[in-house]
Amino acid sequence: MRAVVVEEYGVVPVVRDVPRPVAADGAVVLRVEATGLCRSDWHGWMGHDSDIVLPHVPGHELAGTIAAVGAGVTDWQVGDRVTTPFICACGQCEQCLEGNQQVCPNQLQPGFNYWGSFAEYVAVPYASVNLVRLPDDMDFATAAGLGCRFATSFRAVHQVGKVRAGERVAVFGCGGVGLSAVMIATALDAEVVAIDTNPEALALAREYGATHTLQASDQVAARIQDLGGAHVTIDALGSNDIVQQALSSVRPRGRHVQVGLLPNGVQLDVGRLIGQELSWLGSHGMPAHAYPEMLALVASGKLRPAELITRTITLDQTPAALAALSDGTTAGITVITPGSS
Repeated sequence: MRAVVVEEYGVVPVVRDVPRPVAADGAVVLRVEATGLCRSDWHGWMGHDSDIVLPHVPGHELAGTIAAVGAGVTDWQVGDRVTTPFICACGQCEQCLEGNQQVCPNQLQPGFNYWGSFAEYVAVPYASVNLVRLPDDMDFATAAGLGCRFATSFRAVHQVGKVRAGERVAVFGCGGVGLSAVMIATALDAEVVAIDTNPEALALAREYGATHTLQASDQVAARIQDLGGAHVTIDALGSNDIVQQALSSVRPRGRHVQVGLLPNGVQLDVGRLIGQELSWLGSHGMPAHAYPEMLALVASGKLRPAELITRTITLDQTPAALAALSDGTTAGITVITPGSS
């Protein structure tokens, strides 16, 4: 099969032929119909993830058709249209048995622990726990965007941040995760403040329901406090500076939800956390069993993830697109279709 192969960190990958994955016991192999290009892939390419072993194939947001089924898989068959969370949980540990597959200590992540979906085929382990059947009317590109950014945002906003109608939500960073958070918080009838450096991203945030859009600056926290402060702040990018601004923007007893990765660590004003009784919450993906609520809102039209897709590229265009993330994130979500030319 053809795949995007990273042979050296920070060096533009190459597209070449590599062996097709085999369906191990309990696993399936998917023909990749669509896969998202995410900033997490950039972090991996830059060497920020210790699980990656070179040479490596990135890609963790995916949707496709089952091409092969491993021994012991009884509830899925060749030809089924599916997606999967980027966290493939074991299904047997204490956390999984409690329904918390997103923090499974035995998890495997395509594109990080093993070769991912920037390829014509990809393996999905623990298939009985991690596959999600696609609605008949959902296209593969939309489904691919659900697996990381949209599902991650849905859980961060709704299940972890517990955003309620009428609350003010400040979303820092309007890439794929942030724009998804804007759309989801708006659907929950929150008042959304979107912050980014990119005017095009802010224009999309307004389109998806943001009441206020602010150009990123050192005045953002003061401007949000002038509105009355945020009940919930979300760092959808991952930056020490953003964390500080978010914590300065939140109201007393408010909640901060950290979604963006912080590879260089972060400094916290713990005194403010204590004195204002703030909550610092981490949110990491969403398990497969939690997808039905999100899919129902998509089916109802309240959530419109297809509108977040602003660019579709081929496998051959992917190496340059991945490298270009060093200069900033393109507004909206980029989807790769490995079977196209």
